[in-house]
Amino acid sequence: MKSVFKYLLIVSVVMGAVACNKRELNTRVSNTTGWYYFDKKTTNFEAREGVGNVNPPGMVPIQGGVLTLGPTDEFLTTTLNNESRQVTVSSFYMDKYEVTNLNWNEYLHWMEIVFGDIAPELVDKARPDHKVWREDMAYNDPYEDNYFEHPAFSFYPIVGVSWDQAMAYCQWRTDRVNEMALVNAGAMAIPDFPYLLEEWDEEGADEWNQENPGYELVAMEREIEGENPGETETETYYRLPFEYIRDKFVFNTEKYLMDDSYQPEPGRRPKQDLFHGTDRKATIADGIFVTGYRLPLEAEWVFAAYAPVAGEDGLTIEGKVYPWSGYHPRDMSKKNLGMMQANFVRGRGDMMGVSGALNDRYVITNPVDAFEPNDFGLYNMAGNVNEWVMDVYRETTFQEFTEYNSYRGNIFSHAVLDEEGKYTIDSIGCVKITWGKEDDKRDVLDGDFASLINTDYPLDTAGVANLENYKPDPTDILAPKITKNSRVYKGGSWADRIFWLNPATRRYLDQDKCSSKIGFRCAMSTLGDQIPNTPMER
Repeated sequence: MKSVFKYLLIVSVVMGAVACNKRELNTRVSNTTGWYYFDKKTTNFEAREGVGNVNPPGMVPIQGGVLTLGPTDEFLTTTLNNESRQVTVSSFYMDKYEVTNLNWNEYLHWMEIVFGDIAPELVDKARPDHKVWREDMAYNDPYEDNYFEHPAFSFYPIVGVSWDQAMAYCQWRTDRVNEMALVNAGAMAIPDFPYLLEEWDEEGADEWNQENPGYELVAMEREIEGENPGETETETYYRLPFEYIRDKFVFNTEKYLMDDSYQPEPGRRPKQDLFHGTDRKATIADGIFVTGYRLPLEAEWVFAAYAPVAGEDGLTIEGKVYPWSGYHPRDMSKKNLGMMQANFVRGRGDMMGVSGALNDRYVITNPVDAFEPNDFGLYNMAGNVNEWVMDVYRETTFQEFTEYNSYRGNIFSHAVLDEEGKYTIDSIGCVKITWGKEDDKRDVLDGDFASLINTDYPLDTAGVANLENYKPDPTDILAPKITKNSRVYKGGSWADRIFWLNPATRRYLDQDKCSSKIGFRCAMSTLGDQIPNTPMER
């Protein structure tokens, strides 16, 4: 198999030659020094062009543009937390479907294979909360017992995961996609997963420890059948240590790119460098890595939901109420006349319609490919489940915002370095990060004073003798409940009324909480030029 580096070199040179016919700038010769690129007799500088965006699996490219954020209809009784403002959103990628139970079980299975025996607490952190299906006055036992594992629900959206868990999934997905890119490029071999399950006896453990200085196999015990019937004995065996798995086996994109000395296990090392004749890793300049999966910004999510695609006159429809065309929750086409266009509650106790003429067909969630997609080709941007977005919630977000890629929640972090100035890694093999107080921008320009009051303290029952140290009663119903960890979710769910299906509506939940009504989908930033067109034919 040809190396991707050779392929990229050919593509770069061809694109550079084509570019010469259109523009003065090119990737053959420097326009500032006159030196030729890719000249082995000189410095052999590698100049590349046109290897920017890698189409990520499962995602739809969305061309950005201008959009008016805020309510498109008047509801006098609703919270005024989203007044209109006009912003520009850069092009980005968005998952075509919400993340499914099958997707999550793939993630959970990987965690169990890699960490299950040696660090089961990490696996437990990735498990969805089955108890989200419990309700005091409803019989939901079949959902609690079966929703996450039974194949009948494989293509239904994952629920019961917090914002924190969703972000961890995004990191895992980024690393697995980039790892596969290296495998496909011939720069890394497929991980030897069976090696994680191998066992050693005492003699083999001593030999392994000598061959791997700095690590030591872990002694484990289990009961086995004894010599006499009914008797059991204890057997000692040895398994790979957690530190070895974390350091040597788990691929992390940032770790791979940051450490020039980083080498995966034998058999997973890079091929020979075609440019210099020496071993080297792939780099960002090779253009094979995705930029990273993440949750969408609130502005991106709203933009993707409304799908404001311009018509032949270059204008787009303003004032849409729902993600689909038109202003009606029911399909007005001749083929599907009267059918609901999303999964939601129509009225008191009406979850799916009348027997024999079900109109949305689902009591709880629906498969992620049900109903028609919007004009960007995205499914279930209204109804089914609400979706986590990146932003920290503030009622006054509309008052302080940036005119492009508007977002509240920035934390400008940096890697934690050891005494030798090298990066350190966290419990799951990622680069450990930290930040200072001045780097945390979640409260920047926060006009909501209530959210700045600290209520994270025990109830003071000693009275208010010392007014200087007096703290308000945190059980007060007027005490603020919004914090830096309050995250926005959007879209409406199977259990919501139609009001919440309007993409302008916004609610929040603490990032460590979860619900049977909240799922998510991933987004990704683009590089270089804007995406040239939208995926749906008009």
